[in-house]
Amino acid sequence: MHSMTGFGRGSAAVDAWHATVEISAVNRKQAEVVVQAPRELNELEARIRKTVLEVVSRGRIQVSINLERAEGAAASIQVDSALAHAFHNAFIELGKTVGQPLLPTAGDYLRQPGIITLSGGAIDSEAAWKAIEPALKDALSGLAAMRNSEGAHLKQDFLARLAILVSFADKIAVEAPARPIRQRELLAKRLREANLDLDPGDERVAKELALFADRCDVSEELTRLDSHFAKFRDYLDAAEAPGRALDFLCQELSREFNTIGSKANDAGIAQTIVEAKTELEKIREQVQNVE
Repeated sequence: MHSMTGFGRGSAAVDAWHATVEISAVNRKQAEVVVQAPRELNELEARIRKTVLEVVSRGRIQVSINLERAEGAAASIQVDSALAHAFHNAFIELGKTVGQPLLPTAGDYLRQPGIITLSGGAIDSEAAWKAIEPALKDALSGLAAMRNSEGAHLKQDFLARLAILVSFADKIAVEAPARPIRQRELLAKRLREANLDLDPGDERVAKELALFADRCDVSEELTRLDSHFAKFRDYLDAAEAPGRALDFLCQELSREFNTIGSKANDAGIAQTIVEAKTELEKIREQVQNVE
């Protein structure tokens, strides 16, 4: 089981390029890959996405690629002559305005964006991919390791909280059968308070108690809870990503606890249901972080 959050970083170099790749992941219902890279590498985006999705099935994955020329590699420098002349003439005009000669220095030309630039067109995407691919795989390996580690912690937390839910279900299983007996005692008390001398063995009383016992029977719900608990544990050990299945099971567990609360019609059981749903909500929040 893996968490959907994590971070990985990788770097690699070839003769011409040095690539650094950073990958961060956060939870999201579907898989979404966002690539931040130099514009000249746009044609590699599909390849990058495919590589990422071979490792990740859910979450928002942000891939940041920094590409630098390897030390000693030849760089293509471009000079915008028209911009340089316009910059020079602007200083001359400024000198006329202030009434004294003004000429730009070499530093002024270097600080002005666009006059002297490295040629972006010199990036060969295929040559760059030779550095990006191993860096990307290293970053994905680091991401997977972190997600796996966090997933192991989540699994232990789920098992602990699931054990608490099982204890609540066991408590309900013990208390529920006594509910018709308490209802019989309550009915007898009400009859006495109303001065109704009715034989407890009267068929009408027996029928009323039988109907009540049927209405408040929660054995089916408890059986389904046991089944959901077992399935939850199976998904925690499954090889495939269990996030969606666990989220569905949380909904089913909540449904069963709600049904028990409404059928049991008992203050003690109702309190247990509240505590169980509080614990279940904590599980459900954590499930949102599972891939």
